[in-house]
Amino acid sequence: MFRTSLRSWLILAVPVVGLLVLTYSATTPGPRAAVDWQAATEPLRDRPLSSGGTAQLSKCGVNEWPRPEPRGKGERSKDPQLVLRSSGYHDPGPKTPGEPRFTVHAAIRAGDRHLVLDAPVGEGSVTLDLYGPHGEGVRASARGLTATVVDGGFMGKPVDIPESGRFWIEPGEELLLEVELPAGAVCPGRSLLDVNSCSPEHTNDAADCPVLTLTLTDPAIRAYRAGTTDDTAGSFSDRLVAVSMELDASRV
Repeated sequence: MFRTSLRSWLILAVPVVGLLVLTYSATTPGPRAAVDWQAATEPLRDRPLSSGGTAQLSKCGVNEWPRPEPRGKGERSKDPQLVLRSSGYHDPGPKTPGEPRFTVHAAIRAGDRHLVLDAPVGEGSVTLDLYGPHGEGVRASARGLTATVVDGGFMGKPVDIPESGRFWIEPGEELLLEVELPAGAVCPGRSLLDVNSCSPEHTNDAADCPVLTLTLTDPAIRAYRAGTTDDTAGSFSDRLVAVSMELDASRV
């Protein structure tokens, strides 16, 4: 009887095994990408800032309307009014003391009556939000900040608190403020240097640039708004709101 030698069996088996390997490889999904093996990233959580206040990191990427819902009557009135003057990044450089900063310059304007605010102005009640363009959502958010009253010079210098402990804003005058955006309130992927950058960077279209919202809360604001009406002060907002750009007039 004819017998196949062991060597012959091996020669016949090699192509068959190879075919089976190729068939298995073609019908079996490849290894999952490394990102698929990683557990889902936990949502960002708010955290306290070393300088005071809270970094609202849970808002990062949230595409909400920049102007908050009114907390009462009078928030859109011009008496009194919070006005944004400018904002930007400043790096003092290696030869000058100080850290890089992103500063918002604003002013509180009184109407036909004087306004009195306790010092420090807006202590622990200032909120700063910065929204990226094209639906990007929040780039930075901090609440519980305090404004600094400054003089009118470039890179304003802090003004001493009056002996009365209050700042008086005479009719038609304004009080200049600065608010610092803490680096810890900037969302991941951004920095103080580029948090306010447009997209595309070189653009003439305001819709390509971020929107900044600054709010300041003080009981004196509510009392001021109620001062010339018969309504109770409780129905008026105690908050001043300033938005750098409001492109959709139907939402204003």
